[in-house]
Amino acid sequence: MSTDTRMHREAAQAPEAVRRQIELNAGSLQQLGAVLRERAPRAVVTCARGSSDHAATFARYLIETHAGLLTASASPSLSSVYETSTDLRDAVFLAISQSGRSPDLLAATERARDSGAFVIALCNTPGSPLSQLAHHAIDLHAGAETSVAATKSYIASLSAIVQLAASWTRNDDLSQALHAAPAQLEKSWTLDWSAALAVLRPAVNLFVVGRGYGLGLAQEAALKFKETCGLHAEAFSSAEVQHGPMALVRRGFPVLAFSQNDETRGGIETLARDFLDRDATVLLAGAQDRGAVQLPVVAAHPVIEPMLMIQSFYRLAAALAVARGFDPDVPPHLRKVTETV
Repeated sequence: MSTDTRMHREAAQAPEAVRRQIELNAGSLQQLGAVLRERAPRAVVTCARGSSDHAATFARYLIETHAGLLTASASPSLSSVYETSTDLRDAVFLAISQSGRSPDLLAATERARDSGAFVIALCNTPGSPLSQLAHHAIDLHAGAETSVAATKSYIASLSAIVQLAASWTRNDDLSQALHAAPAQLEKSWTLDWSAALAVLRPAVNLFVVGRGYGLGLAQEAALKFKETCGLHAEAFSSAEVQHGPMALVRRGFPVLAFSQNDETRGGIETLARDFLDRDATVLLAGAQDRGAVQLPVVAAHPVIEPMLMIQSFYRLAAALAVARGFDPDVPPHLRKVTETV
């Protein structure tokens, strides 16, 4: 698969970024975990755009399953356009951004702080306006990312969220799983997903499916198909896709399904069989079905597996973009920093 793109080179740096982040953030996140236990927040509100919002989807599942707190996504336009405020006393406001400069995210974060929230920022730009607004800023330590498509910064966002949750809940199992992740990311980068190229090179539309911890993974993959490969892809929960979207499935319709090894796997495998029975072409990562195109994965803790699968996917996406005649580093009509209002 093609390697001569910045997207490919930067995605390959994710293992070292995660290794560096775990080491450099350990002390500050231990302190933050103690603060959160003392504050005992009643809820968590996430705020992000694009790939960072897909990381926020992952955060929602992780925080609700491990901290037992209601976690919801904020709409930045409520602050930047409608100029309204929400009572966020005793809540954590988790803002995630690569640049930390988008006006709508800054407006939402400032209003959240003024409304009583304890603000945590995950950002890849130290000293950014977002980091300065936060009560506690977590540096992603992903390093410079010049390709428009986020790769290593997305994976670094996931690992920072895991480290935050592990420190907050004092979960040694999560912490140990995260420490194994850099080596597992390195192995995931070497896996051969080229079997998907023949299916996706001529494709016009496809579904990308995940559930639970893997839903954000499906959202991120669908975005990368659109922005780097010129391929219309829609992400769905494996539960939601069985409703209206299933009516679109015809012979040869491509479906990419991701499955981490947890309680959701059985449902993903049942859904894959349903798609195959409708003559769809199913690409399957994590789950098993002899009728599907199997994409190899590295087995790990279920919380870690989504970041391993997206690492393998990024290598595929960079190659697919080139195969379809696109430059993944400079997608049409896009910029690295999108300053929405």
